[in-house]
Amino acid sequence: MDVSTDQPAEVAGRLDAHRNELTGYCYRMLGSGFDAEDAVQETMLRAWRNFARFEADRAPLRSWLYRIATNVCLDMLRGAQRRARAMDLGPAAFAGAPLGAPLPETAFVQPIPDSRVLFGTDPAELAAQRDTIRLAFVAALQYLPPKQRAVLILRDVLCWEAAAVGELLDCSVAAANSALQRARATMAEHKIQTGQPVQSVDKAHRELLSRYVTAFADYDVRTLVSLLHEDATMSMPPFSWWLRGREQIRTVLLAAGNPCEGARLVSTSANGSPALAQYRPSAQSGGYEPFALMVLDLAEGSITGTTTYLDATRLFPLFDLPLAIDLD
Repeated sequence: MDVSTDQPAEVAGRLDAHRNELTGYCYRMLGSGFDAEDAVQETMLRAWRNFARFEADRAPLRSWLYRIATNVCLDMLRGAQRRARAMDLGPAAFAGAPLGAPLPETAFVQPIPDSRVLFGTDPAELAAQRDTIRLAFVAALQYLPPKQRAVLILRDVLCWEAAAVGELLDCSVAAANSALQRARATMAEHKIQTGQPVQSVDKAHRELLSRYVTAFADYDVRTLVSLLHEDATMSMPPFSWWLRGREQIRTVLLAAGNPCEGARLVSTSANGSPALAQYRPSAQSGGYEPFALMVLDLAEGSITGTTTYLDATRLFPLFDLPLAIDLD
């Protein structure tokens, strides 16, 4: 097809058809939903400006876009600090320990809505996509040097052939394979194995989530704690403070009184996991204002971790959540 004959609307449509998968790729590379959105916007802008020079007989449009996106991400990662989870930054705290000073947003892996990164309709493929945007997986990716990160995502997540990865990164197949082996070794050190069977969100997990939401809304600490795994973790970016263990979490929840009194919860999804948008009563408007976004990790019939992002005012628009809700 002669791309020079394409109309602007046709070009935009062809490019936009790849937006979600490119956002997922950039998110795994960068560890931030905001940065991923910026990277994809820059990718689309560069593609638009250079579309007349795109040669369809040399490479598919998808491969061409991934090359641009990779270069954009590598540029953005130059000099950037590694994003992490709170548990990657230091040992667990104990109930009663101070939160400490908040860290910059760039210190943490940030969440992303499933709706921005998932694509396709095949249930198995969607489950695999969810597993590779989990907070733990994305945080482990950040330990890799940027080019190793790209190789591992392209090979083990997106299932590209070694030759295609070498061509995209302008390196030999041997060099691409060597980078992949080093990347896999690093991931294994952090107990993250690629290519593992995916976890399904089954009926039991949906029931577990429903019970958790009810208990959280009522601030029923006894029920909340009963739904946690004995080694569950709890963290609250932008603080490096975090807890491990059901009893530590129980102590903190009981000591907090009832901080969620009058709160409203809106269900959403982030990083392939259930998430809850929490609103609290607003003294100014009389309605409800954003307070936090909680991402839940579920496994084997229990809650294994909660990550509560307190930068709700910035995060909620990314998730298409309103910045205010009225009284019922």
